[in-house]
Amino acid sequence: MKATWHNTTIAESNDTVVVEGNHYFPAGSIKREYFRPSGRHTHCPWKGDASYYDIAIDGAVNEGAAWYYPEPKEAAANIKDCVAFWKGVVVE
Repeated sequence: MKATWHNTTIAESNDTVVVEGNHYFPAGSIKREYFRPSGRHTHCPWKGDASYYDIAIDGAVNEGAAWYYPEPKEAAANIKDCVAFWKGVVVE
């Protein structure tokens, strides 16, 4: 699977985990130079608390376009630190 934004590959892996229709990429498969921490956090009743990254490429910023669960609940342990995308990031 490959995640792209602004015609740039930001993550690529043959080992994603699909949860609720979203592909979660292993932390080591993202291209960290395009990611910066976001102050955004949300809560999922069964997965736990999510943290977000902004994606920045060539001066364009997609705020909160990637999320991950640093300490997921037991039911979602398989996506610990894996990264998923939305907000215009194409995953195919």
